[in-house]
Amino acid sequence: MTAAIDQSGVSTADTATSGNDAAQRDWNSGLARRTKTLGGGEITAILALAGASDIITFSGGFPDPATFPTTVLAEIAARLIAEDPGVALQYSATEGIAGVRDYVSGRLTSLDGRTPASGELMITSGGIDCLELIAKSYVDAGDVVVVEAPTYLGAIMAFRGYEADVRGVPVDDDGLRVDVLGDLLAAGLRPKILYTIPDFQNPTGLTMSAQRRAALVALARRYGFLVVEDVAYRDLGFDRAPPPSLWSAAPDVVVQAGTFSKIFCPGFRMGWAAGPEQIISRLVVAKQNSDQCSGALGQRMLEEYGRAGHMEQQLVASRALYARRAALMARALAEHMPAGTTWTTPEGGFYIWLTAPGGVDTVALSSAARARKVAYVPGRPFYPGDGGTGQIRLAYSRVSDDLIDEGIRRIGDVLRSAMEEK
Repeated sequence: MTAAIDQSGVSTADTATSGNDAAQRDWNSGLARRTKTLGGGEITAILALAGASDIITFSGGFPDPATFPTTVLAEIAARLIAEDPGVALQYSATEGIAGVRDYVSGRLTSLDGRTPASGELMITSGGIDCLELIAKSYVDAGDVVVVEAPTYLGAIMAFRGYEADVRGVPVDDDGLRVDVLGDLLAAGLRPKILYTIPDFQNPTGLTMSAQRRAALVALARRYGFLVVEDVAYRDLGFDRAPPPSLWSAAPDVVVQAGTFSKIFCPGFRMGWAAGPEQIISRLVVAKQNSDQCSGALGQRMLEEYGRAGHMEQQLVASRALYARRAALMARALAEHMPAGTTWTTPEGGFYIWLTAPGGVDTVALSSAARARKVAYVPGRPFYPGDGGTGQIRLAYSRVSDDLIDEGIRRIGDVLRSAMEEK
């Protein structure tokens, strides 16, 4: 049989053969070595539930859409697009639009009591962008990065993405166990970076004490490592503000990674990095070589919204909303959890960290929970090593008030059933 020739002069028989070969090619064989430790399925699973309507989900750390100022933002967007398209719809400087950096600098001055000097502040595409830029700029394969155990799973992925040796240091009710860290350092551990969420931590909801913050800064200066302080939840304290930030106390050894995702809107992907000028300049170069710049329209909308005073007004309502839901969840846990279950009591943020009775595998039980139309995040992915098998992160931020008790009752039933089967 004669093969047909298409208009390009290529034999259709050859095309078919090439297509079959391509279909059978194993592209995974060419993956970079570092991808083998990335993980990422956990975050994909969390985000997949963002729009779920048939399940009570405590999984994602999403702000409640009721806190999104849609009417105000619609007016700001229309005005900026009509009156300032040359800035709002254009590329921006890699370090961020000057007016936006000025607004964020002023906000840091108000909240932290310290103003970043020229060159000590840049705008990022959310907090995770800052972590990626730091890892890209400073982490070589095998470099030690210390994190809290447990910690934000996205941070573990960011540092492992650049082949870091990620080590965990435990936490308790006062935050990072700085005494344990000190012992490890005295024994020879030499991290290049330490990553911490000192305020209303993800996933535990706990806050690092002022005494431990001072001790951590002293260790950073003595042993020469960089502290990366993630302040994603710092503005969401229910009754009182957390202790002074690490960056305000030690700008020489701390980079503050901030985000507006929890207090403004995550869809804008707006954040900041504040730290030593020498470090920020390297992060600017790294950003230029990745996504070039944060979106200009989002930057200008953030600036207009913030300068008009809307941010601080919305925070009052947001704190009250999340405080109420945290209290409702604590009440439901006390009523529905089986004996032996413990959980944290957050003073801000989005999360409660639950520890199931001994021997319960929360990873294995997640499918049973889904069958009962309820979802949580098992504790395992929040640890860089072993740990978290019997723990659960519960996010109360987006679950409506009237569903919290029922959702917790279902999780309690799942745990109780697992204990009875043992």
